[in-house]
Amino acid sequence: MVKELRLALIGFGTVGQGLAELLMEKRDWLRAAYGLDARLVAVATARSGFLARAEGLDEAELLRIAASGQPLTAYAAAGVKRWPTVREGLVATGADVLVEVTGTNLRDGEPGLSHIRQALEQGIHVITANKGPVALAAHELLALAARKGVQLRMEATVMAGTPVLSTLLEGLAGARIRALSGILNGTTNYILTAMSQGRDYSEALLEAQRLGYAEADPSADVEGYDALAKTLILAALVFGLPLRAEQVQRRGIAGVTQEEVRAAQAQRRRIKLVASLRLREGVEVSATSPSGQGPALPVEARVEPVALPLEHPLARVDGVMNALTVECDTLDSVTVIGPGAGRRQTAQGLLADLLAIARTRT
Repeated sequence: MVKELRLALIGFGTVGQGLAELLMEKRDWLRAAYGLDARLVAVATARSGFLARAEGLDEAELLRIAASGQPLTAYAAAGVKRWPTVREGLVATGADVLVEVTGTNLRDGEPGLSHIRQALEQGIHVITANKGPVALAAHELLALAARKGVQLRMEATVMAGTPVLSTLLEGLAGARIRALSGILNGTTNYILTAMSQGRDYSEALLEAQRLGYAEADPSADVEGYDALAKTLILAALVFGLPLRAEQVQRRGIAGVTQEEVRAAQAQRRRIKLVASLRLREGVEVSATSPSGQGPALPVEARVEPVALPLEHPLARVDGVMNALTVECDTLDSVTVIGPGAGRRQTAQGLLADLLAIARTRT
């Protein structure tokens, strides 16, 4: 028996197009292996508004239009309807799953936060790769999803398609996690790797920008804000803690010097930007009994350059790769290593979440 899931895709940039490519490429295999007919029935962008077609949209045609630089309103199939905003389009058409992949905004989470809230209120499952809404409001959004009897899944927000959130929540079910430490930003890891090979910070940053690993304004990466957002997501999902940004000790890599790198190497250490969450001694935290308000936090949360000994599992994770080490009571230490960004890689995280939702539907 084949299950149909109707998808509304909000955002059609790099990640949205990556998902459209995977859906098109894997359509027959998804039907055969998973009994899933994932039908894209709506797509929305700020430029083109919300387009929907009950019979489904042709991903190849959407990708062709996007590649040509035209607005998606150039899609001319019969039966396509358009609304100027996502809010109006979702109210009018609905969907089984909203895939929210608009750009990350770490200031207030918008417009993604409003998109996700509305979909959950309408009883629509949500999958997102957008760090802003879940970093700032994961607790609220997860509670809303639970009240509405739908799922909010966010595998792609932390390490793209590398299965780290599902490992923590499902693969390590039953384990008591004591601490997490990770390399969660590929740009800074690339820069620090280049510095370990003798280049200074400014030279390594320019190289990262030339290769497309760093933005023209790299501050979100090099000042640690991207890694901080992922730390907030992990705190909410693993420890049930609605931490705020100011409760995380943050220091980026802009101040790391070649002299510090060489000094670390002389001591058989490597400098890495490490995001960490560690339970304080004698404190138990339940994901169903969240705390985290007030001055006495049950976890220590940090994002900072750390000189790791070479035997540490994160010390030799180089280039743009990401990794997360988990300390727990049953397996002691587990490290997951994989790509933390990329068009196809992030789309894989979204696809995995879609299949997880499909498995729960009757």
